[in-house]
Amino acid sequence: MTKTLHSTRRTLALLAASTLLLASGARAHVALETPSAIAGTSYKAVLLISHGCEGQPTHTVTVRLPSGFKGAKPMPKPGWALSIRREPLAQPYTSHGKTVTDDVTEVVWTARSDEARLPDAQYDEFVLRGQLPATAGPLWFKVQQLCPSGQLDWVEVPASGTSTKGMKAPAVLLNVEPAAPSEHAHH
Repeated sequence: MTKTLHSTRRTLALLAASTLLLASGARAHVALETPSAIAGTSYKAVLLISHGCEGQPTHTVTVRLPSGFKGAKPMPKPGWALSIRREPLAQPYTSHGKTVTDDVTEVVWTARSDEARLPDAQYDEFVLRGQLPATAGPLWFKVQQLCPSGQLDWVEVPASGTSTKGMKAPAVLLNVEPAAPSEHAHH
């Protein structure tokens, strides 16, 4: 099989998987713009917040990063303060020739003013980038929204598998797909 044909089939398979995940995630209130990615690659997580807390605007969004999501770098948002929490790693890793012993585990965006808050009737994107683990499998981003007199905790994870059916506040699923086996060209 040629590389182009293999690449096209892989792209179509990923698009089909993404469509299925988006269709099942349409009921979710926090979702990833791109719900699947290839193991071992850099990934841009665009988290979509679709509403506030029972009619109230969101003033703080906290994202707890899944284990294995390395080197997270959040994107600043105009009107929002940005903070990160780093923690020591149980298993250090090497990045660009340096040993990394602690990493980002949480990212928080906080509106700097009432005008900057995300109104209930609008949606917005909160973006960060990081490196995916080399092994395929589900990664769960746990998200908290804070509002003036309430909060939503999107933290539920199924005991097994990836189905969030019946959950009231599921965490956000990223389906990490296996990397394609390296192809050997015959001449």
